[in-house]
Amino acid sequence: MKHLKAFEDALGNIHSEGRYRVFIDLQRHKGRFPKATARFEDGEREVTIWCSNDYLGMGQDDDVITSMHDAIDSFGAGSGGTRNISGTTRYHVELERELADLHEKEAALLFTSGYVSNDATLSTLGKIMKDLIIYSDQLNHASMIEGIRRSGADYRVFRHNDVDHLRSLLENDDSDRPKVIAFESVYSMDGDFGRMKEICDLADEFNALTYLDEVHAVGMYGQEGAGVAQMLGLADRIDIVEGTLGKAFGVMGGYIASKATVIDAIRSMASGFIFSTSTCPVMAAGALASIQKLRTDEGRKLRAIHQAKAAELKQKFRDAGLPVMDSPSHIVPLLVGDPERCKALSDTLLFDFGIYVQPINYPTVPRGTERLRFTPSPVHDAVMMDELVEAILAVWKQLGLDKAA
Repeated sequence: MKHLKAFEDALGNIHSEGRYRVFIDLQRHKGRFPKATARFEDGEREVTIWCSNDYLGMGQDDDVITSMHDAIDSFGAGSGGTRNISGTTRYHVELERELADLHEKEAALLFTSGYVSNDATLSTLGKIMKDLIIYSDQLNHASMIEGIRRSGADYRVFRHNDVDHLRSLLENDDSDRPKVIAFESVYSMDGDFGRMKEICDLADEFNALTYLDEVHAVGMYGQEGAGVAQMLGLADRIDIVEGTLGKAFGVMGGYIASKATVIDAIRSMASGFIFSTSTCPVMAAGALASIQKLRTDEGRKLRAIHQAKAAELKQKFRDAGLPVMDSPSHIVPLLVGDPERCKALSDTLLFDFGIYVQPINYPTVPRGTERLRFTPSPVHDAVMMDELVEAILAVWKQLGLDKAA
C-alpha cells in the first residue's frame, strides 16, 4: 500500500507516548452487571467493570429489554432508511415526544449518537445564524469542538468555568452579532459541574442563546432525570439541550430538544441528520422504556442509591490515602499523572485482579493529569469496593506511585 509509512509513524508516536489504546473484548451477562467475561488471546476471566457509562445499569433492566424484544418482533431489525425516506417509525415519534416533555421543550430530534447530535447541531447553527459567534468552554467535549469548528462561525474559547473570562470575551465583541454560549452540565473527565446559573445570567445580559450538553447528567439528576438544569430549576433558561441515550438511559443514540422552530430548522438543514440512517426501532423502543421508568419514583430511588455509591467510593479512596480528585458528581477520577504508569496500573488491575477500569490519557485529558476514571453504579457493593481499594493499593506500591506521591 502506498504511503503506509505515514500510518506506521503515527502509530509509533502514540506507542512511544504510552497512550496506545487497547479495546477489551467483553461479554456482559444479563442480570449480572457489573460482572462480565473478558476474553484474551490466551483465555478468558471474569472481571468487574468499573468504567461503564451505563451509569444506572439500565442496559440490563428487564422492562427495557422486554420493550426491545417487542419492538424487534414487531418491526424487525433496521429502520429501513433515513428519517425522510421510510426511516420514521412510531417509536421515533413517541421517543421524540417523550424527550421534549422530559426537558420541558416544544420538540426534540433524534440522532444516531451523542457525538453526532452535537456535531450536526452546532455545525448547522453557523449556517442558520449569520455572523454568529460561539463561545465554548475550554473543556467541552470533542464533538462540540468539532461541530463549532465546522460551523463556519467565529468562536471564542473561555477558560473552564471562568465566567469572568467569558464576560470579557462577550464585552469585546459587537453587541449586535448573534451569540451562542456552549457548555456542559457535567464535565466527564473531572466530574465537575458547569456554572450554569452564571452562564445563563450572562446569556440574558448579552442576548446570547444557551447550548447545554447534558450527556453525563440525563437520567441521573433532577426530579425526573432530565439533568442538572432540571435539578437547579434552570431548564427554562436553556435554549437548546443536547443529550444521549447511550449512558444513563442504557441504550444508544443522541438528541436535542428546543423550540419547535429550532428543531425544525436543524431537521431541515443538518447534514448529519438528513443523510444518516435513522436509529433502529429497537433502540428507540428501549430508550423510551428507560426514560419513562427513570421519570418515576423507581428512577428517583435508583438515582439516590447511585449518588450514595459514588460518595462511598470517594470516601474509601480518601481513607486509603489515594489521590481521588475532587468531584461533586457521580464520576470518581483517581489521579495518576503519568501515561505509562496509568496504563500499567490499569493492565495489572485487569490481568492480576480481574478489575477493569480504562486508563484516561492525552488527548482526552491534558498531559500530566492521566487518571483512572471510576463510575460506580447502584449495583457495585461494599465488598467490590473494598476489593478494588485493596488491589489499587497493592499495584500502586508495586509501580512506585506511593513514592511519586
